[in-house]
Amino acid sequence: MTQDLFRQDAYLRECSAQLTAVTEAGIVLDRTVFYPLGGGQAGDSGVLVLADGAQLAIADTRKGKDAEGNPTSDIVHVPAPGQEALLATLAPGTTVTARIDWERRHRMMRLHTTSHLLCHVVPQLVNGCSITPDYARLDFAMTDPLDKEQLTAAIAALVAAAHPLTVASISDEELDANPTLVKSMSVQPPRGTGRIRTIRIGGDGSDGGAPLIDLQPCGGTHVANTSEIGPIVVTKIEKKSATTRRVVLGFAP
Repeated sequence: MTQDLFRQDAYLRECSAQLTAVTEAGIVLDRTVFYPLGGGQAGDSGVLVLADGAQLAIADTRKGKDAEGNPTSDIVHVPAPGQEALLATLAPGTTVTARIDWERRHRMMRLHTTSHLLCHVVPQLVNGCSITPDYARLDFAMTDPLDKEQLTAAIAALVAAAHPLTVASISDEELDANPTLVKSMSVQPPRGTGRIRTIRIGGDGSDGGAPLIDLQPCGGTHVANTSEIGPIVVTKIEKKSATTRRVVLGFAP
């Protein structure tokens, strides 16, 4: 089992960890700051720094699977090719410093939070998404046309309003009682622990306080405030099918 430190603090850039296994899939640690591919968000890259200062380049991060292909509680750090000699020196119990490519991760955090803002601007179900360091795309189940300039302006206003983000959780029963919290048709929140992680943008909308902008289950990494996102533009809108409109987000040039 790998302790996922990024769930509690997306701003952690590195941590000390012990190696628990080296498999054909990659390297498993007892704890990590590396986010594994999932929920539409790409896996982290970075390095594992050994005690002697040697660095093992990590090209990707994935969720572990057992021999039957079922998900496990491990997080697998996939080494870049051409490092066989260094890999041969690793053994369970080895202490390393796990360090993510922070600039790459932070770009994904900014785009991921923007995708939640887009869910507020376009209140339709999402049937596909992808969060990368360079762009984010969401496929909305809808038939009406969308306007790039209008969407860009609406997102810019939400970014400038400096809405805070809050990481919390709800119970399985609370989610069952509020099924509209799930905006995605293609990715369902993971269950099994009894608690489901949520991301809230804005306040709770009660008693005249700050308005609620968005609330949905999400296991990804996000910025702490929308003002941190910076200038974002809608780069493309596509009609993917009669019932699907794709919106692609990118950083303003």
